[in-house]
Amino acid sequence: MIARYTRPELGALWTDEARMTAWRDVEVAACEAMEGPTAQELEAIRAATFSVEAVNERERTTDHDVAAFVDVLSASAGQAGRWIHYGLTSSDVLDTALALQLKRAGDVIRPGAHRLVEVLARRAREHKETITVGRTHGVHAEPTTFGIKLAGFAFEAHRNAQRLERAFEQVAVGAISGAVGTYAATSPAFEAQVLERLGLGREPVSTQVVARDRHAELLQAIALAGAGLERLATEVRHLQRTEVREAEEPFRKGQKGSSAMPHKRNPIKTEQITGLARVLRGNAQAAVENVALWHERDISHSAPERVILPDSTILIDYLQARMTAVIDGLVVHEDRMRENLDITSGALFSQRLLLALIDGAGMVRDDAYRIVQRTAQQAWDTRTPLRELIAAEPAAAGLDLDAIFDYGHYARYADDIFARLDEIA
Repeated sequence: MIARYTRPELGALWTDEARMTAWRDVEVAACEAMEGPTAQELEAIRAATFSVEAVNERERTTDHDVAAFVDVLSASAGQAGRWIHYGLTSSDVLDTALALQLKRAGDVIRPGAHRLVEVLARRAREHKETITVGRTHGVHAEPTTFGIKLAGFAFEAHRNAQRLERAFEQVAVGAISGAVGTYAATSPAFEAQVLERLGLGREPVSTQVVARDRHAELLQAIALAGAGLERLATEVRHLQRTEVREAEEPFRKGQKGSSAMPHKRNPIKTEQITGLARVLRGNAQAAVENVALWHERDISHSAPERVILPDSTILIDYLQARMTAVIDGLVVHEDRMRENLDITSGALFSQRLLLALIDGAGMVRDDAYRIVQRTAQQAWDTRTPLRELIAAEPAAAGLDLDAIFDYGHYARYADDIFARLDEIA
């Protein structure tokens, strides 16, 4: 992933240095689990070093990255280097080391997912009773509260955090099972010792490689988390439109919205989130394609994984942090929300009025519907308050219009909804 979208902590986990360090961790753990090396030899193996440059130079000859790495690390260990990679095949190292890298990435990403939940829940509580319009099909529907709106996003973020937890847990497995997974040069007991030292689970049947449905599941979870971020980003972008302007991304001092138009404050952060979420979905598709390998293994999955696994983990980390900052600093215009509620001149009370005519006035539903539809449309078209129009209707005589046209009605169950929110944040 390019530096623009890479946060340092996650980026550091996917450098060539980090990748080869994970390889070294596996090789050393394997030597420590062997019966052959002496204590002195183990000391030399633990002290063995490599450099990315030396491995890359050696690979120009071997045309095989793991073989080149083993050559360099073994040479550094001297005579004890003969035990490095003893009985192992390349995928034993590659897949187990990849699990280590993914586990380390998850240790950063999972807390970030939960931080987003916490920020959404906090902002939701701030606006539990802030009345705003709810929209369906982009059109005013009925009033809701901005807090209830944010609470829904908090629950989605929580589900995504749980999916990420499960996905990172199930992918944290390694295999030290040999060329086709039969332990021909090792043993299950040896594998168990190595994986225990590394803090990883075991792939029950590895066939040399760890099954790629695990990695596909992780990237599907990441893509879903990205889709949730995109949905939230799309909401903020809509609310920031000039015609709506109910909420805005934070705009820091010195920031410029446009090189040509000084008045501009564009939703650039949420637009960026929207665009990069598409990359996550594309990567998830590639991960699904990686599941079907020839027989016990091939390397058709290897090249795409060198791109999609670093990029997807780096991106979801970046996007979570980006969105957390947006929501934390979101500027909420409560006055504009109130103004927008009045755009339809009360037409958004139509269901309340419909039910009152059926229940209070005893009307047939279709007859009541036609009256409310006509007067609500008239209110919207002529900018005449619906309350005035319905008061002139004989069928509405005796109705409690104060109760019908009360915004507080739409927030009366906010406490019930927020009690559910307390369960997750």
